[in-house]
Amino acid sequence: MVKPRVLLPFIMLGALMLVWALVVQTPVSAAPLPQQTEQYCLSCHGDPNLKMTLPSGEELSLYISADHLKSSVHSPAGIECEACHTDIKTYPHQPINFQTKRELSRSYYQACRKCHSANYDKAQDSMHAKVAAAGNLDAAICTDCHGAHDVQAPDQPRAKISQTCSQCHQDIFTDYKHSVHGSALINQDNPDVPVCTDCHGVHSMQDPRTAQFRTQTPEMCAGCHANAELMKKYGLSADVYSLYQTSWHGVDVSVYKANWPTIWHESAVCTDCHGTHDILPASDPASTVNPNNLLATCQKCHPGAGPNWTSAWTGHNKIDPQRTPFLYAVDRFYVQFAQAVLWLCLIYVILQIIHAIVDRVRRSLK
Repeated sequence: MVKPRVLLPFIMLGALMLVWALVVQTPVSAAPLPQQTEQYCLSCHGDPNLKMTLPSGEELSLYISADHLKSSVHSPAGIECEACHTDIKTYPHQPINFQTKRELSRSYYQACRKCHSANYDKAQDSMHAKVAAAGNLDAAICTDCHGAHDVQAPDQPRAKISQTCSQCHQDIFTDYKHSVHGSALINQDNPDVPVCTDCHGVHSMQDPRTAQFRTQTPEMCAGCHANAELMKKYGLSADVYSLYQTSWHGVDVSVYKANWPTIWHESAVCTDCHGTHDILPASDPASTVNPNNLLATCQKCHPGAGPNWTSAWTGHNKIDPQRTPFLYAVDRFYVQFAQAVLWLCLIYVILQIIHAIVDRVRRSLK
């Protein structure tokens, strides 16, 4: 009779062989391996006819283009489906509980925060987020501007930025594309002109109708128009901002900005005269600052302005002997005259001090 102790090694070997056979031959769950989820998902979602109907009655396409994924910034970097669709691990999926397509989009865009937390947090303080909190769920979210499965570099080409904004702001874009800035961008691919985000910000857009935004407008425009090198390139004066600061309008706005930033003030800022999205060069007959239209522009704030009103304005140019010889002569006279008066006053004060000292010394010697 064979002893159990002798059979023990054979029993253990048999058990190990059985376990090995089960592991090798038993089908594995359909869960994909890391970095293979894209092909796994496309085995179903690569079908252009794949779709479903939401409770709202909207038809939701579930088709994802493989070409879109390959050309996006995410897929080539190894960022695949599960990075955003964290609640979907394998097939069959959990039921979708969203009533509408917009509800689904607003839920999934929050996945952007995992990688782009700084930009996501900025966006929560933006005009878009405030409008959404007030009930307008059509307000822009990340995927509205950047796309979902076809995310591209946001500024390639640069005109793409303003064209993206036009999805919601079509009327403004129409004005912009015919302006001096927009036409140079869209028709000439000029990299120097501002796009929407240069003036309104990127993720933290604020309400442009507030007093704070209004009083910041001159500094915003000065970002380009006070740049001497850039302005020289286009034959424009770079003195516009410094001259505006010393004008009555500029001084008045600066005082309000420093002391009462939330109070609306009517002193003119750049956009009051030049327009906002529809800015045209002064040489254009339709421009609000064209010589033929300038008086009407001034009369918006100064209704009593007469025909000689604009002739006293030198534009955004320093007074010089070539452009304004008479004003230059008057200006030089008053500058020199003021300096002479100040020097005479100083000499008079010094002489009075000397006279007082001498007088005091004389009295002390008596």
